[in-house]
Amino acid sequence: MRSVKIGFVPSHRPLFRDDASIAMRNRTLKVLSSLKGVEVIVPDEKLTQGGLVRDDEEAELTIELFKQEKVEGLVIGGMNFGDEVSAVSVASAFPKIPKLVFAVKEERTVTGNERRDSFCGTLSTASGLYRRNLPFLFAGVCLPEEPAFKNSVKNFVRVCSVVNGFLGAKVGLVGPRPERFETCAFNEVALVKEFGQRVIPVSSADMFFAADKISKDDPELQETIRGISQSDVAEVKKEILEKMARLECALRRFAKEKKIAGMGIRCWPTSIMSYGVLPCHTMGRLTDQGYMSSCEADVYGALSMVLQYLVTLQSSVPHFIDWTVQHPTLKDVFLAWHCGNAPPTLACEGCKVQVSNFGAGSFKLRTGVVTLCRLAEYDGVFKLLVTKGEVISDEAVPQTGSWVKVPDLERLYRTLAEEGFVHHASMVFGDYAQPLIDACKFLGIKTVAV
Repeated sequence: MRSVKIGFVPSHRPLFRDDASIAMRNRTLKVLSSLKGVEVIVPDEKLTQGGLVRDDEEAELTIELFKQEKVEGLVIGGMNFGDEVSAVSVASAFPKIPKLVFAVKEERTVTGNERRDSFCGTLSTASGLYRRNLPFLFAGVCLPEEPAFKNSVKNFVRVCSVVNGFLGAKVGLVGPRPERFETCAFNEVALVKEFGQRVIPVSSADMFFAADKISKDDPELQETIRGISQSDVAEVKKEILEKMARLECALRRFAKEKKIAGMGIRCWPTSIMSYGVLPCHTMGRLTDQGYMSSCEADVYGALSMVLQYLVTLQSSVPHFIDWTVQHPTLKDVFLAWHCGNAPPTLACEGCKVQVSNFGAGSFKLRTGVVTLCRLAEYDGVFKLLVTKGEVISDEAVPQTGSWVKVPDLERLYRTLAEEGFVHHASMVFGDYAQPLIDACKFLGIKTVAV
């Protein structure tokens, strides 16, 4: 699990008591620092008075600190009424990173300068962000020790991971899309314009050539062969096993060299004819290694996987699936399947991973709650389908597939059809719908939640 750097802005208005604001700053800092996946950056008492942010000078010092530390998100809290100008100045210096705003509760009946008045002042800060078109999430009026605040921050950390990892991401395109699959078309100019992303193409022939150039004694090649052999490879001929390992090494080196987050890979029909093995199990293994790999050169599919990998803080990998068939007897159940590309780490407990002689992995996936997503784009406008379901146990499930139960399959399928979503999607174990929806608010992606 990766950690996300969060810049904490403890906003303070000097008309109110410094000691009360300092105490609340420290309480908030203690809670933030206790959460997994959070690295807190905050001005200390040496940088600003009491470690608070109250005026233009302290805002500039805080901005410089956050720039040096390369924060990935801002948590802005009114320790009392707060100073809207300095708080908004800090936020304005980081227009592309997510913001979370909260107000501090009063803990007792107070009068005079003992009041916090964060309930009032936070509206001024929020309106300042709004008029500058700086999107933010609102955690409400709470104390830092309350579950509502902690849950808001946990959600926010995942949002920050998605936004910072998605913007500027590099995507590999290994070979062209299949000629009869217009469904995998994509708009490279729109990706550059909207997200600053770069598509890095390489031909299948060049990848096969790179694979064949690897020395038979190469340590990485031998380690990859051993890794593949951890699965059941009894059906795989020795020369096919070596070809699989060579292709995996070549694709991994390409991804590492170009710093690629995901790849759309041409997996048929030329792979089997030109190289003698399909890259299906290879794609599952690469996904397990952090290089999201989609079938049929599907760039938007790879980016859907990247979104899901980021929202888990890189702690869980997705499965690139087809919305394959509706279950013949079970209500609201469909088959999430693809051609043997599932990451081996998703195998159910005690299930054996078998590898075929043509390069596909075969095993039953685990059960549990899943989030399903698909990125789409029409006329330069991006949208993300987000829905939840549950992988259920069914002995009749095809290998490398899952029967997934959703709340309303008819509604989901109608939405897919009417909104122009294609037959590919990404599925990750866990409920990550809300942070994905919230991340889209900062990315400028329309969400279609079902």
